[in-house]
Amino acid sequence: MTPRPTLGQILRPFLATPAAADLRLAPHQWQTLRALAACRTSALGGQAFYCPHCRREHVVAHSCRNRHCPHCQGAQAVDWLAQQAQALLPVPYFHLVFTLPHTLNGLIRQNRAALFKLLFDAASQTLLEFGSQRLKAQLGLTAVLHTWSQTLGDHYHLHGIVTGGGVAQDGSRWVATAPHYLFPVRALSRMFRGKYRAGLNELYAAGKLAFHGDLQTTAAPAPFAALLRKATQSEWVVYAKRPFAGPEQVLAYLSRYTHRVALSPRRLLATDGASVTFAYKDYADGSRPKTLTLATAEFVRRFCLHVLPERFVKIRHYGLLGNRQKQTRLARARQLLGAGPLPEPTEPKPLPELLRTAVTEPTPACCPFCQRPGLVKVREVPRRPGGRFDSS
Repeated sequence: MTPRPTLGQILRPFLATPAAADLRLAPHQWQTLRALAACRTSALGGQAFYCPHCRREHVVAHSCRNRHCPHCQGAQAVDWLAQQAQALLPVPYFHLVFTLPHTLNGLIRQNRAALFKLLFDAASQTLLEFGSQRLKAQLGLTAVLHTWSQTLGDHYHLHGIVTGGGVAQDGSRWVATAPHYLFPVRALSRMFRGKYRAGLNELYAAGKLAFHGDLQTTAAPAPFAALLRKATQSEWVVYAKRPFAGPEQVLAYLSRYTHRVALSPRRLLATDGASVTFAYKDYADGSRPKTLTLATAEFVRRFCLHVLPERFVKIRHYGLLGNRQKQTRLARARQLLGAGPLPEPTEPKPLPELLRTAVTEPTPACCPFCQRPGLVKVREVPRRPGGRFDSS
């Protein structure tokens, strides 16, 4: 079988072509593409390992560690999740998805940082207000931004993991939700829609929205109001999935969503230099697996749609899990739940098998020549742009 291409193998030759120069990308998008192209190649250097059995040496190239790299997110997810394990409570957790209508795609594309932040604000405020009004309690919420569809188009949505209950407003007790029901999704949808619309109006009134190219005709008050009416005339999608069975399932979910990028390595199927073929699920056709072939320039353009603004934080915590006084709030919640305090971690603990297999990649535990364990690191290999060793 022909081995599947990696993203780096697609990008390296493409970035040297005139078609790459024709892409209209921001500086940080070019920087991201160059990092992904250099990932696990001699351009970043590496480590040399010696096998005492067959007495051969091989080099493992360094990774780029860029947050958009599909090969580097596994290790980063493990580190992040090990920290989050300390914040889990012995309660049900719910998974909700807040989706923006495609009518707003053009506006969002030109105002990414502001309108991504507004998505976080509108969704988190909706959930926390429902907790305050209906339970008289403060919930815990972790939200993760995704921007893509299966075909790498614009599809802006927020995944939320919500505690099944919260600490009462007077701090006296834990208020639990029903084990299989959080809040009515239609009511959540309408409050979310109203908050996002209000936020858009505030940004527009303050002159903080950009209108370029074809969007210039929307900059005047009347067409902007017409755009909002069109975007809000129907129900917005808020989807509630089944609650998790326990903390391990919460971590397994987070491992699949927090550090996911627009295209996972296993979806890349083939490239001939001029085009790229990848797999996707057609949710409009019963989630059937299909393939899509794009010209390489179009493939790269679509991938760059999902390179986040510089320094934009795509994983955020609210309520009980908010960063300010988080440990104090969690300690009180555990006390009210009768769970007792978490022990101070003395050394990193192995993650559950369910989680470990979901987020990690194979390590060079065995010699690639004789397949025996016991490799010994012998030296660091300096960067060699254009060199020969290549792990991707």
